[in-house]
Amino acid sequence: MDDTRRRRRRGAELQTVLLEAAWQELRAVGYHELTYDAVAARARTSRTVLYRRWPHRRDLVLAAMRQQVPAPPPIPDTGSLRTDLLTLLRLVSSRMIELAPVLQVIGDGRADDSDLTDYLRERVTQAGTREMDALLQRAVLRGEINHARTPARVAAAPITLVSVETLIHRRPLPETALTEIVDQIALPLLASHDRDDT
Repeated sequence: MDDTRRRRRRGAELQTVLLEAAWQELRAVGYHELTYDAVAARARTSRTVLYRRWPHRRDLVLAAMRQQVPAPPPIPDTGSLRTDLLTLLRLVSSRMIELAPVLQVIGDGRADDSDLTDYLRERVTQAGTREMDALLQRAVLRGEINHARTPARVAAAPITLVSVETLIHRRPLPETALTEIVDQIALPLLASHDRDDT
């Protein structure tokens, strides 16, 4: 037995190694083919060590995602609604690529109503919608729009479109596509609701 296996890893160090192994295995084989045996082999430990911490595969994957794909920082204020939107949609597209290996869990009946399903839904849609709300509030303060009381579906439309197109093409959307979505869809939709409530 080599020195790496002989030295006992504990606490945060062990957890980091286990979750890194789970993430690598997930990226290599996908959610449906991921096994505790394979993750344990990558981490040079036993499956019992994994089961003690994460008794279900979805819990292990959730923990690995939280470690490997931390929440993004807030979208910086670029000075205009248009460039804020472009910045947000670039981020959404790149995040979809990062999350792609596990998004199939959403359609897996075994994972319905699980914390993993809730987590993925929050990451993909709600987080983007919150960022959109922040961008609209900034646009109000800059005087670009009259108010930010935009219907939720209107605010979510560009995020949803970028998410779906990214998954279909399996690569981040090119700048030309993002520009079209902002200039031909997002800004016109927002403008159509940019009116006083009087």
